[in-house]
Amino acid sequence: MISTFLQDSAQGAEGESVKKTLSIIELVTTGGTAGIIIITILIVLMIVAIYIYFERILAIKEASKVDANFMNQIRDYVSNGKIDSAQNLCSQSNSPVSRLISKGISRIGKPLEDINTALENAGRLEIYNLEKNVSVLATISGAAPMIGFLGTVIGMILSIFEIANSGGSIDIKTLADGLYTAMTTTVGGLIVGIIAYISYNHLVVRTDKLVYQMEANSLEFLDLLNEPS
Repeated sequence: MISTFLQDSAQGAEGESVKKTLSIIELVTTGGTAGIIIITILIVLMIVAIYIYFERILAIKEASKVDANFMNQIRDYVSNGKIDSAQNLCSQSNSPVSRLISKGISRIGKPLEDINTALENAGRLEIYNLEKNVSVLATISGAAPMIGFLGTVIGMILSIFEIANSGGSIDIKTLADGLYTAMTTTVGGLIVGIIAYISYNHLVVRTDKLVYQMEANSLEFLDLLNEPS
C-alpha cells in the first residue's frame, strides 16, 4: 500500500511515544460518503486531464515534423512551374505546414490577396485542430480546486452539525470525519488543478511554437509568389 502517512503521536501506558499511521486510501475513506464522492470526481478529472495532455502533446509533436528542406523543394518546384510535383510533396508530408502550403499552391494564378486569405482560413482550421480539447484542461484547472473547496465546506458543515447536536458531549471520531473530508478534498482539488494548469500552459507554449512555424512558412510562400519572374 502507498506509504505516505500522517503521523500522530500519543502517550502509551509506559510513557512511550506511540506512532499511528494513516495511508492515503484510509485517509480518503475516513472522510465519509461526501468525501469519497468528491475524491472520485477529482480522480476522474485527473485521468481526463492526463489523457488530454499526452494525446495532444503527441499530436503536436507529430505535427511539428517538417523536413528542413521542405520549403526549398517547394520553391524549386513552383519556380520551375512544377505545380503537381509541389502538391505531391505536400501530400507526402501531411503536416499542418504542408497542408497550409498545399492550400496556397491550389490558389496559384489568383490575386495574391486571395491566396493570403486562403492561407489564413486554412491556418485557422489547423490551429483549431491543434487546440482540440485543450480548453478542457483550462476548465479542469479552474473547476478542480472549486470542487475541492466544496468538499471543504461540506466537511466543515458536517463537523459543525455534530458539534451543534452533541448535547455538550462531542464525539471526536465523528468530528474528525468531517475534518478529514474538508482537508482531503481541498488537497485533492489543488493537486488536480495544479496538474491541469501546468499541462494546459505547456500545451499552449508548444502550440504557439507550431503556429509560429506555420506563419513563417506561409510568409515565405507568399514572398516566393511575389518574387519577380
